[in-house]
Amino acid sequence: MTDEVKIEVPAKFKGLVEEIEKLSIVELAELVKVLETKFGVSAAAPVAAAASAAGPVEEKTAFNVELKEVGAQKIEVIKVVRDVTAKGLKESKDLVDAAAAGTAQMVKEGVKKEEADEIAKKFAAAGAKVEIK
Repeated sequence: MTDEVKIEVPAKFKGLVEEIEKLSIVELAELVKVLETKFGVSAAAPVAAAASAAGPVEEKTAFNVELKEVGAQKIEVIKVVRDVTAKGLKESKDLVDAAAAGTAQMVKEGVKKEEADEIAKKFAAAGAKVEIK
């Protein structure tokens, strides 16, 4: 290569760099694998991180709202479930009863962030706790 960049190697690493320069490509690849295994690192990680930082980051667009805790106003929570899901009274009551028993229940799936936040506010006003995933 005629366009080589001259890199200043610190004196403490000169011997090590000279030894590495003597290795063939196959030996160098083997050395990298040994060092990755020994130290629990990956030589490819910084490259992947740099590539992902440079590329577009996909933002989550669909969220799920899960009822975690019902609170003291169970009837109000049932009303919110009916309003949000358009389920009947029995289905809404069953969902709230299951959440009250300690099993988190999916209320709404695949909604936009704004809608998920609005649903969470309605449940909070009724005294329930939800989680947006």
